[in-house]
Amino acid sequence: MNIILFGPPGAGKGTQAQLIVKKHNYFQLSTGDLLRNEVKKNTNLGKEIEKIISKGNFVSDEIINNLLKQTIKNLKFRDRIIFDGYPRSIDQANNLDSILKEYNQKIDLIISLVVSREIIEKRIIGRVTCDKCNLTLNEFFNKNEIELHPCGKEFFIKRKDDNLETIMSRFDIYTKTTQPVLHFLSKNPNFQKIDGKLEIDEITRKIDTFINF
Repeated sequence: MNIILFGPPGAGKGTQAQLIVKKHNYFQLSTGDLLRNEVKKNTNLGKEIEKIISKGNFVSDEIINNLLKQTIKNLKFRDRIIFDGYPRSIDQANNLDSILKEYNQKIDLIISLVVSREIIEKRIIGRVTCDKCNLTLNEFFNKNEIELHPCGKEFFIKRKDDNLETIMSRFDIYTKTTQPVLHFLSKNPNFQKIDGKLEIDEITRKIDTFINF
């Protein structure tokens, strides 16, 4: 089963994807992580990506599709990929469908986490990510978890794109570009909405119900 997990920046897509990976032995395909990994390599493409992300914009479909193919064609991830926040447009949805068909795969479950703009602001401002294990927590809501984290609290860093102006720009872009694809995909019988304001464990239980259905 391949899964798409939607939600605006800061909705908790990454957290839920990590939990699904651990519990159901999935591979998390986050376009954000793919892009940041390319930036860390300091390639020419990585430098181009960094400029685009720092302005709160999304990279081109061509760049994303090339990075996606490298993972989808890998047989060890076959039919157990969770797409974290992708596709963001109808064109990307069609492109993903074409890539999956090319490797004889499909999307079996689509989940949309619904969260308001106000809540997203609070979540993003305090968001930090462990540079060692990629765990994402909130410095306001997860103080104890950060203090006791096995990797050491010194490894928690703020992402360069985690500032209010950039986030609001990304939120507006998400609303403008992704709502049409959500409407388009909502016609799929496997499309499910979940209230993103719920506690993490409760959201996880709802997702587990859909996966085990």
